[in-house]
Amino acid sequence: MSNSKCRWRAWAMSIVLLAVVALGAFAAMRMRGGDAASSLPSAPVRKGDFLELVGCRGELIAGRSVQLIAANVPDLRIVWQAPGSTAVKAGDPVIRFDTSTAKQNLAEKTAALQQAQASLDQAIAQARITAEQDKIELAGAKHQVERARLEVSKQEIVSRLKGEEAAVDLGLADSKLQVQDAAVGLHKVSDQAKIASLTRARDKAKDEVDLIEYRISQMEMKAPLDGVIIYMQNYSQGWMNAKPFKVGDRVWPGSAIAEIPDLATLEMKGKVEEIDRGRIQVGFGARVHVDALPEKTLLAELTQISPLTEQNWEWPPSRNFRAMARLTESDSRLRPGMNGRMDIVVNKIPNALSIPAKALFTLRGKPVVYVARGGGWEPVEVEVLARNPDEVAVKGIQAGQNVALVEPDAKPQPGTPAANAPAAKPPGPKQ
Repeated sequence: MSNSKCRWRAWAMSIVLLAVVALGAFAAMRMRGGDAASSLPSAPVRKGDFLELVGCRGELIAGRSVQLIAANVPDLRIVWQAPGSTAVKAGDPVIRFDTSTAKQNLAEKTAALQQAQASLDQAIAQARITAEQDKIELAGAKHQVERARLEVSKQEIVSRLKGEEAAVDLGLADSKLQVQDAAVGLHKVSDQAKIASLTRARDKAKDEVDLIEYRISQMEMKAPLDGVIIYMQNYSQGWMNAKPFKVGDRVWPGSAIAEIPDLATLEMKGKVEEIDRGRIQVGFGARVHVDALPEKTLLAELTQISPLTEQNWEWPPSRNFRAMARLTESDSRLRPGMNGRMDIVVNKIPNALSIPAKALFTLRGKPVVYVARGGGWEPVEVEVLARNPDEVAVKGIQAGQNVALVEPDAKPQPGTPAANAPAAKPPGPKQ
């Protein structure tokens, strides 16, 4: 009886141990499955409007800009300039040139003008005096002629000798009158010529003074519009040593010193691949992301697409279409020449389910995602609606589910349909 009880106790203990081992194994499997599910990176399925985009790189340019051209003034040297890439208002001074030599020349020319004016005034006064003297002498000569005529008229009452003397005196008086009349004309013409010559000298001196004053007024360049000041390259030392204009540089007349772009006309100039040209058209919306402002998304509208491809000078050389998008909003930190990315919106899918592009795989030649279920990952076949480089719009799963971003390593159990299927592979390079 005691032996029978011992055997039953041994069997009971064995059964209890087997049950404990089975429960432990089951718990271990569940824990391993849960750890496997939690160890893989995942992302939730997002629901919302999906924008199908065509991306391209480009740079900001100004649709309108004004260049500051050096005036036709010799020996220009920059003595002050506003800092480059700073905002300026219309009418603000941006460049000043050295005026010391011009002011010295102005003082000399002003003195010459005053001397020429004094000489002219003196000649005019002398001409008036000469004219008055000539008038008096001419009047005296006429008086002598009249007296001689009066004496000649007395021939009938005086002797013949007195009459002949009076006739001779009349001839002499008449000759003197003609000589004085000619002298008056000569003095008048001479004074007019002298005054005209001095007037031309005065006008020439005045023109020189006006020219120097104009040049001095051109030695301060002001901003013609609101914008930012960008200095051009100075090629006076050769193309290899070209640098932006700075204080101390000499400037030749007619050279472009600076440029002020209108920030209200900024556009994104992008290079569109030939394969994407047929998907876009003028009027499409765009989103601009400037590299210098990664936190800012700027809205834009596509305004122009080049009819033909354009050759760029980058290496390796390539040909692209040029697309222009006008910014519908601006930022004071934007500057022409900034690089960035432009995403052109070609389609909008409302209330779409989107997943990261890394979460889409291929299983048995069909797109699948791995959804977290029961502590593991279950492949679910989906329908791809649209693709972007970093996200994909799909159909066939529910919003809020977690999908794996890498392909799970677990193999399907024998006997299941997935056991004989090829291993899941990520999609090709085009997403």
